[in-house]
Amino acid sequence: MRKKCLIFLSIVLTICLSMVGFSSSSFAKEKSVVYLSLADYTGPIAGLNVPADKGTEDYIKDINAKGGVDGVKIKFIGIDTRYDVARAVSAYKRYRRTPKLLVVNSIGTGIARAVGRLLARDKRVQLTPGDGEFQAHLGSTFIWGPAYQDAFAASMDWVMDDWKSKGKSGAPVVGYLNWDNAYGREHLRGGKQYAEKLGIKMLPPEFFPPGTLKHDVYLTRLAKAGANYIHAGGIDPTPTNVIRDAYALGLTKKIQFTTGYWGPTALGLSVHAKALEGIVNYSFFLRGEDTKMNKTVTDLWKKYRGSLDKLNGVYGMGIAWGMTYVGALKIALNSVGYEKLKGVDMYKAYQGITGFERAGIQGPCAYASDSRRGSREIKIYRVKGGKIVPITGWQKTPDAVSLHKF
Repeated sequence: MRKKCLIFLSIVLTICLSMVGFSSSSFAKEKSVVYLSLADYTGPIAGLNVPADKGTEDYIKDINAKGGVDGVKIKFIGIDTRYDVARAVSAYKRYRRTPKLLVVNSIGTGIARAVGRLLARDKRVQLTPGDGEFQAHLGSTFIWGPAYQDAFAASMDWVMDDWKSKGKSGAPVVGYLNWDNAYGREHLRGGKQYAEKLGIKMLPPEFFPPGTLKHDVYLTRLAKAGANYIHAGGIDPTPTNVIRDAYALGLTKKIQFTTGYWGPTALGLSVHAKALEGIVNYSFFLRGEDTKMNKTVTDLWKKYRGSLDKLNGVYGMGIAWGMTYVGALKIALNSVGYEKLKGVDMYKAYQGITGFERAGIQGPCAYASDSRRGSREIKIYRVKGGKIVPITGWQKTPDAVSLHKF
């Protein structure tokens, strides 16, 4: 009797262990892919990156809640590199063997150039802000929107139109003030040539280190040189602080200030609205009042973040990153299936979503076999009455990348 009981228990135990093994290998093994953000959550561009990654993370969270993409869930991994190239390279090396890691968002131009070499070797897609070099030399790096120099060129078109609308003859004098790094210099690599083709006189640019607290000396030099317009670069709150200093010097009364993609958002406006009044900002994604009217953005923000009081337009840009990833993932899965899916398949898929729409958050996707631009359109905004309001519709940017020899 005892022998029979032992045999019975042995059979039951074997069955149980078999079921556990079967469960862990089949039922519990979830299909997933990975999106890695080499981010800056505490450094000089945290004001941009934190709300942007919130948008991406929330969009991915929403997709996963609905079952994922054809049953495949997306894992969002965000690493705080503090905008430091060495930290970013180290972070990527730490995660490069992660299974199904398909796309890496390198949050800075310098980071993209360093990490891009490793990503090319690993055959993965890299996303990065706007370095025109990645359009000039096509590879596996895709930029978020129009190249920096393309958008700067479009802003020079606006400067000429604005100058003429004021009854001015000839061409204006334009000053350029930005960070002393790869990002800060990129706008001029083609953008300067475009401005000069329009007849605009570009003053010698002024560059300053990220983290600079006062900008009076740079502003004063540009003002004394006769600048009618000054482009204030950097990433908010830097552009806000530059214009705050210009306002204190009385320069905003006689000089029109413009800012680029990373100009004043809700962050800077909440502190220095009076100083920012009248400044112009160009952007490839919705900002200010436009953001508040986009149902996709506001619905997602309210669902995961609460009140719209702190909604930042950059959050919408992050949603667009997520949308593009999902759009490409659908193409890749349809092409090769989950088991065979690799980074090279996403590389092909990103080139195959030309014209892809992202709920109006930015222009149609311009990625293609011969394009690494995330879109070609920008809108121009102005601060009026403490709000960021559009003064143009979507307009196509010139090709300024081709004007520079890379």
